[in-house]
Amino acid sequence: MLSGPCAPATKKRTRPPRLNPNLEWHRRVARIPVAHAGVAGGLCGVTATNTANIHIGTCAWTYDDWRGVFYPEHLPATERLAFYARSFSAVEVDSTFYHSPTPHACRHWVEVTPPGFRFTCKVPREITHERKLREVDEPLAIFLRAVELLGEKLGCLLVQLPPWFHPKHDEHALREFIHGLPAGFRWAVEFRDTEWHLPRIMHLLESRRVAWVWNDLSPLEHAGEAAFGFLPATSGFALVRLMGDIATKYDANGQRVHHYRKLQWPRAQSLDNWAVKIRQSAAEVGEVFVSVSNHFEGYAPHTARELALRLGMEIRLPEDAEVQPRDGRGQLSLWGE
Repeated sequence: MLSGPCAPATKKRTRPPRLNPNLEWHRRVARIPVAHAGVAGGLCGVTATNTANIHIGTCAWTYDDWRGVFYPEHLPATERLAFYARSFSAVEVDSTFYHSPTPHACRHWVEVTPPGFRFTCKVPREITHERKLREVDEPLAIFLRAVELLGEKLGCLLVQLPPWFHPKHDEHALREFIHGLPAGFRWAVEFRDTEWHLPRIMHLLESRRVAWVWNDLSPLEHAGEAAFGFLPATSGFALVRLMGDIATKYDANGQRVHHYRKLQWPRAQSLDNWAVKIRQSAAEVGEVFVSVSNHFEGYAPHTARELALRLGMEIRLPEDAEVQPRDGRGQLSLWGE
């Protein structure tokens, strides 16, 4: 806590949002093995007993670019999550960054995914980017009342802070926000400015059991270094985000410049390093959630599968015959014959 004559003035803390007391899941942390953990071996020598609490998925599941390479060409968008969950045991929900999900959407996500599936949900940008963690009780309450419907399938909540969120002006807001977070959820904070890499900020998160997000935003020429950066363990779980160099993701007009359908920027050494880091973390902190972006190597399903192999896990991607049926009429049966 800041002190002395330069400390910001304190203000009365508001009560955390009131949640549904009948939902027992947020009073305990269930550890359900992931669907695809169980293949021994791997490049890093990890056995099945080490991987039961490692959840690997992609950043979102709604990409049109994946039609014909991951999704069957004519698979309806409403069926993509169920199809995705055949291969992956976790996903990061990007849509919640733009607006809180509806209760109907959350119930649907639960219904179409198997037991043990995990969602990492982004906190809405209204809270992180627009209000910069100030006066956020109402939008935070709306968000939490929706995502708590995910029950045991809710892995963690991601507070992604903007690059213009700086310690000089925003540390007091961060402290007030962290101290006011409701219990019963797993929270993770991602910093996009290295000025936050301070022992006092690490201790702040650690004191509230909030995870420090381990993000890899490295350019290709430094891809092998990211897993050895400032990555403190501040909670009983870890969230790893393999994002790639987002500075090359858009053109000067803010338009996307790539299509994500195949491997484009191999980062084999980086994946080797992250596999070692994740293996160690699974033993030390418990559950590890991994979210892989398309922009990391060009095609997130490929990256996720390669990382899983290094951890002695197996992610089975759809076969070509399933994605591109020979009769040309569209998808095969969603759950197989």
